[in-house]
Amino acid sequence: QVHLVESGGGLVQPGGSLRLSCAASGSISSFNTMGWYRQAPGKQRELVARITSGGSKNYADSVRGRFTISKDNAKNTVYLQMNSLKPEDTAAYYCNAANRLVDAWGQGTQVTVSS
Repeated sequence: QVHLVESGGGLVQPGGSLRLSCAASGSISSFNTMGWYRQAPGKQRELVARITSGGSKNYADSVRGRFTISKDNAKNTVYLQMNSLKPEDTAAYYCNAANRLVDAWGQGTQVTVSS
């Protein structure tokens, strides 16, 4: 089973930026998709951004144009660059790796957007 470790969360002011990283214990090229999800208190976990093994990307409408997902297969790491952050982006952010046999999650990293 792959282990995913997120990092890069923190407290940022509205309009600021953060870059989240998700380091995998094994090769990420074996996964059909790598994604970032988030969950705010009292809300369901939602997809933020996803990237396929072929490099195709999709984003939630609420973050399109502000967030960018990328990956480095050599480092087995997926990134989420978050710009123009808003208070409504405050949530715990989770990394996901999935293929036919595996659906793995990290422990999450907290992002708080507040002045």
